[in-house]
Amino acid sequence: MKVLNHILLIFFTTALAAQIEAPKASPFSKVEQDVGLTKITIAYSRPGAKGRKVVGGLVPYGRIWRVGANESTKFTSDDDLTIMGNYLPKGTYALYAFPNKDYWDVVFHKNSGHWGDGRKAYDPEDDAFRIRIKPQEIPYYQENFLITFDQINHNSINMLWIWEHTLIKIPISVDTETKMKQEIASGIEKNPTAQTYYEAARYLQEQGKSYHDALSYLNKAIEIGGDTYYFYRVKSLVEAALKDYGSAIISAQKSLELAQKEDKDEFVRMNEQNISVWSTKQVNIKQ
Repeated sequence: MKVLNHILLIFFTTALAAQIEAPKASPFSKVEQDVGLTKITIAYSRPGAKGRKVVGGLVPYGRIWRVGANESTKFTSDDDLTIMGNYLPKGTYALYAFPNKDYWDVVFHKNSGHWGDGRKAYDPEDDAFRIRIKPQEIPYYQENFLITFDQINHNSINMLWIWEHTLIKIPISVDTETKMKQEIASGIEKNPTAQTYYEAARYLQEQGKSYHDALSYLNKAIEIGGDTYYFYRVKSLVEAALKDYGSAIISAQKSLELAQKEDKDEFVRMNEQNISVWSTKQVNIKQ
C-alpha cells in the first residue's frame, strides 16, 4: 500500500510539474474610460486576423458573435447610461453582436455568466436591449480586434469596435449635468474652499452655461484663494463669453503674468493669443 501511495504521489507531482502557462492566441485586454463623472470599463480578448477574412468569414454573418474571443466581453458602468435612446442601468453586461452585411445588431445582455457567445444557452429574453448599427469602412487595416473610445466630452462618448476594415460606432450618453448641479449645490453648502468655487465655475464655463454664476464663483475663488494663473485664466474666458472683452483682457494679462512667474509657458501662450483676439473684437465693438 505504501508503495502504491508513493507511486501515485510521484504521478500527481509529475503531472502538476508538467503544467505550463502558455500565452493566449487572443490576449486579454481591459480598457477604462471616464466620461463626465462616470467610469466605463470593458474587459475582452483581442483575436488577430492572421491573414483570414474577418467580417463575413471569421465573424460570420447572421449568427451571434461574442465581440472578441474566449469568454464573453464584459461592459461595466458605475452609473446609468443612455445608448441610442435606450436606458441602461449601472452594472455589468455581456456584449454580443449579430453582424450582417449592411447592419449589425448590437446586444447589451444581462446574463454575463455565459462562456463566449453562450452557444445554445443564450436567451434573447435576457437582453437589456438591442440596437442596430450601420458598419463603416475605414481606410486602414486593423490586425487585432480593438475596442476603444473617442469623441469624449462631459456628456457623451463613442464606443468604437474596430477590426479589419470595419468600424462599429456606438454613441453613449451620461447625465453629468444633473450630477454636477447636485455636486455644486452640495459643495457650496458644505464649507466651500477656493477650489470648490473654481471647479464649479470651470464646469459651467466648459459647458457654456450660467456665465454670470460662473463669474461670481470665480470672484469668490480669488477672494478666498488669492491670485492664481488658472483662476484668472477661466475668469477671462467667462468674461469674453459675456462679451466683456475689456475685463477679459485684464484678467488674461493677470493670468499671463502669474503664469510667467511659474514658468507655465503653455498658459502664457494661450493668454497672449486670447488677448490678441479679444483686443481686435474690442476695437470692432467700439467702432
